[in-house]
Amino acid sequence: MLLPTNFMIGLGLIGLMLLATRWRRLGSRLMIVSLALLAICAWSPLGKLLLYPLETRFPAWDASNGAPDGIIVLGGPIDADLSVAHGTAVLSAAGDRIVATAALAHRYPRTRVLYTGGSANLLSNDAKEADFAADLFENLGIARSRLVMERSSRNTLENAEFSKALVNPKPGERWLMVTSAFHMPRAVGLFRRAGFAVEAYPVDWKLGRGAELFTFFNLAGDGLSRTDTAVREWMGLFAYWAAGKTDGWLPGPIPK
Repeated sequence: MLLPTNFMIGLGLIGLMLLATRWRRLGSRLMIVSLALLAICAWSPLGKLLLYPLETRFPAWDASNGAPDGIIVLGGPIDADLSVAHGTAVLSAAGDRIVATAALAHRYPRTRVLYTGGSANLLSNDAKEADFAADLFENLGIARSRLVMERSSRNTLENAEFSKALVNPKPGERWLMVTSAFHMPRAVGLFRRAGFAVEAYPVDWKLGRGAELFTFFNLAGDGLSRTDTAVREWMGLFAYWAAGKTDGWLPGPIPK
C-alpha cells in the first residue's frame, strides 16, 4: 500500500468516504491531494528521475577480462503462475534477462548458468520460476548439464544466500549477475554481504539518456509504472540497509 499508485488511490477513497461524515471538508481536500499526486506521478518526469540514479549506478560489463566462470540470472522474468496455467514459460516485462543470459551462454560455451527464482507469493504454491527456466534455456540451445536451478528463493536476499550455498564459488572465480539495471544496486549489495562476489551485467533498461529524462509521459500508465518501480526499489534499498543486510544504502562498483 506504500507504493505511490496504491497509496494515492487509497487516500482518495478515504476522502470519498469522509464526504458522508462531518469531516467532509477534510475528505474533499484528501481527494484533491490524491488526484494532484496521481497526475504528477502519471505524466511528469518524476518516475524517470527516480529511476535514473539506479539504472546508471553500474556501467555495462567489460568483456576484456575474458570468459566468466558462471552466469547468474535473477528471478523475475518468468510469471510462474501464468506458466503453470498455460503449461509453458510465460515471460514478464523483464524478459531481457533471459535473452541476455542465453546470448552470454552461447558466447561462453564452458560457462555454467544459474537461475535463481522460486515464487514471491506470500502463500507458497507449486509454481516455481526455475522449473520453467530450465526447459526454456534448453529450448534456446543451452545444454541442461550446464544449468543450475535454484527454486526456493522468494526474494533477492534469498537469491543471494541460496545461490552461494548452491554453487559454493571458489576464490578467484568470476560470476556475472544478470538482472534489470534499476535492480542491480540492491542485488549486488545483497550478494556482496552474502560473501558472493559478482560482476554486474545490467539489462532491461527503462530509460534513455539526456533530454529524454525531462520529458513528460504521454500515457498515464507508463508514468505510474515507472514511479511505482522506482519507489519500490528505493524502499527496498533503504529497508535492507537499515536491517544490516547491505553495507551501504546505494551499493555501487568497487573502485579499482
